[in-house]
Amino acid sequence: MELDLKRLPRHVAIIMDGNGRWAMKKVRNRIFGHRKGADGVRSIVTCCGEMGIRYLTLYVFSKENWNRPQKEVRALWELLEKYLKSELPELIDKQIRLRHIGDEEGVPASVMEQLRFAEHRTANYDKLVLSLALNYGGRQEITRAAKLFLADVLNGSCGAGQLTTELFSRYLYGADLPDPDLIIRTGGEIRVSNFLLWQIAYAELYFTDVLWPDFGKADFVEALKEFQRRERRFGRTSEQVKDRQDLAIADDAAAGEIAL
Repeated sequence: MELDLKRLPRHVAIIMDGNGRWAMKKVRNRIFGHRKGADGVRSIVTCCGEMGIRYLTLYVFSKENWNRPQKEVRALWELLEKYLKSELPELIDKQIRLRHIGDEEGVPASVMEQLRFAEHRTANYDKLVLSLALNYGGRQEITRAAKLFLADVLNGSCGAGQLTTELFSRYLYGADLPDPDLIIRTGGEIRVSNFLLWQIAYAELYFTDVLWPDFGKADFVEALKEFQRRERRFGRTSEQVKDRQDLAIADDAAAGEIAL
């Protein structure tokens, strides 16, 4: 099956799992695995830019990651800060916008400063929006959104009866981002680990045994091919989906005739 560049997901989100296990297989420490994992980030960001995928979200550091050994946690923050500094010129050159989704509280000040600087410098770019889910948890995000909505109800800016799924979504991190079409998890685990719980309601899920440092362009393309093999019905029947596709093709053909 050839990859159809006209049917790519608009938004891909990735749970980058397996850095530590990859390092252990190499008889190295976990931090070495995280360093190699950073190279994988660069590769996939480049792939998305070349293919025209508009949104990429990476699960960088979860709320639960604070429970890891403190030496590893410190190394992760140091690695992230170095990555932000080293990759910023490339982001600017390729007109990639960097976004942060997650809780700022608790993030080391130097990391937060570098992250805000990168966000500011790339704010006007739109070829690819790269969102880093950093100090992030899906349940925590939903709880935070509920508190923000309640505050607006209490201050009179909206009524409790006005709440809809669309309105609630505006209180989430990255409210202006489209929901992910495809979630990829590397490393062999089959779970979403508190990642974008609200946003992935209709996302396609793809799990691979490939550990993140080994996950390259060929593996990414295979995930995209699998996405294209699936029928996304959003509650409709297969017949309804086909009818809508036929109608879209007919509309495109009619538009072409008018243009001629």
